[in-house]
Amino acid sequence: MNSIELKNTLPEVFAGRDSIESEIWHQTVTLNKGEKYLIEAASGTGKSSFCSFIYGYRNDYQGLICFDGVNIRSWSIKQWTEIRKQSISMLFQELRLFSELTAMENIQIKNSLTNYKSKKEIEALFEALGIGDKKNALLKKMSFGQQQRVAFIRSLCQPSDFIFLDEPISHLDSENAKIISSILTEESDKSGSGIIVTSIGKHLELNYNKTFAL
Repeated sequence: MNSIELKNTLPEVFAGRDSIESEIWHQTVTLNKGEKYLIEAASGTGKSSFCSFIYGYRNDYQGLICFDGVNIRSWSIKQWTEIRKQSISMLFQELRLFSELTAMENIQIKNSLTNYKSKKEIEALFEALGIGDKKNALLKKMSFGQQQRVAFIRSLCQPSDFIFLDEPISHLDSENAKIISSILTEESDKSGSGIIVTSIGKHLELNYNKTFAL
């Protein structure tokens, strides 16, 4: 997949508002593979909706969302399964990890479906992110910042044309944020993936092609 297009897209819940000031909603926007985008959002501007629309969890929007020019609204479950496995990786703000499993078990669930990363590569990511000693720790016994790093590793365990990261460093210090930026840039350079980061405050420091105000 080479492009994601939004054409006059607007969450239905916003339809009754008199005016919408946004560089995403009610606009024509194209996100291209291989480029980096930052979407800055204030609370209540539809950031979570944006991510859910792109990932196919929700379709309560007006307008069009197209992948490579194809309207996604009528896609089948099989089509969505394939696109999520091969083309779109999503790091959700709420992480969506399994608290009763260990950090490594959470990673293995994803990687067993894709076989995208070797065990050595995964362990190297744990070490680089300062949680090498937490691989076998139960997720529920880890801090939210540590869990964010686990979720980040999981997001890299699949092929992708676009990597979405929804507030990926909200609970991380600047040093860990720099490490994630470095790893993400390296992964993007290697795979050619586009990167879309959302933020309501601090954000990953990347060489963004464009910043949008949601």
